[in-house]
Amino acid sequence: MVTEQPQEQAPANERPAAAAAPAPAGARVKRKGRFPPRRRVCSFCVEGVKAIDYKDVGRLRRFLSDRGRIEPRRKLGTCAKHQRALAIALKRARHLALLPYTAEQVRETGALVGRQ
Repeated sequence: MVTEQPQEQAPANERPAAAAAPAPAGARVKRKGRFPPRRRVCSFCVEGVKAIDYKDVGRLRRFLSDRGRIEPRRKLGTCAKHQRALAIALKRARHLALLPYTAEQVRETGALVGRQ
């Protein structure tokens, strides 16, 4: 009498061998960086700033791009609370013509020339 041996099945959470094939020629290869990404800290929280003043143009200029746009949180490292307050302060300063709205105004007035 011949008895059949039950075939072992791979667990459901494992990938089959065919899925481990190399990536196609045009696909990007994700490379590990040399250093782990460093978490940015909110400069307002570190300095203990209670309110962001729209009249403090020197501080607000750091948070504008060279084209006069508000930089995003992921680039600046500000927390959500301070990013909202910063956006309001920048908009107020623009309204009072303390800061430029566009890159055209930056070129004409040279307002952000000293930016690092």
